[in-house]
Amino acid sequence: MGEKKNRGSLFIVSAPSGTGKTTLCKKLVSAVPSLRFSVSYTTRPPRPGEVNDRDYTFVSRHEFKLMLEREEFVESAEIHGELYGTSKKRLEELTNSGIGVVLDIDTQGAMQLKKKWGEGVYIFILPPSIELLRERLEKRMTDSGEEIGKRLKNAVLEIKNYHKYDYVIINDIFEKAFSELEAIIISHRVRTGMINPLWVEEKFFNRG
Repeated sequence: MGEKKNRGSLFIVSAPSGTGKTTLCKKLVSAVPSLRFSVSYTTRPPRPGEVNDRDYTFVSRHEFKLMLEREEFVESAEIHGELYGTSKKRLEELTNSGIGVVLDIDTQGAMQLKKKWGEGVYIFILPPSIELLRERLEKRMTDSGEEIGKRLKNAVLEIKNYHKYDYVIINDIFEKAFSELEAIIISHRVRTGMINPLWVEEKFFNRG
């Protein structure tokens, strides 16, 4: 018998550092069924509380470069001096089993993915303003003034790519931004193209 749904979709979410993207995505994965994070590989050291293969897969620079040479990544990028990459094998395993995958990646990686993978729903999260973004970064108290300056400069470069995405959400009020993000995933899942025509045939037309 045909399955009701086709393979899982990719939901690519990008935003400048400090916009609240990670918090939004974590709530999304916990609230929406059959949706998981893509666990990226990275060369950066784990932060307090991070778990290997749950938050990231932490590897050495040498191991990462070997994976690059073997073309195991569907996208990769260098961010703030560290390497990040998304495993093609992991994406295929999840989507082939009907699981939707959320990718929390920067614009550089997102555009690579668009070129290599093709299919996907691209969502950009904007802060209300660059001034409020600066305030959020300062309140985190995890970066030096120099580091915050670098992140803001990088934010402007990333925001210039917003028009290459399918959807734009402004994270001013968290609950409103989350509702919009959740609505995008749910509406995509009920599109006509997401139903397996074989399932429709078996359920409604081939009744003997």
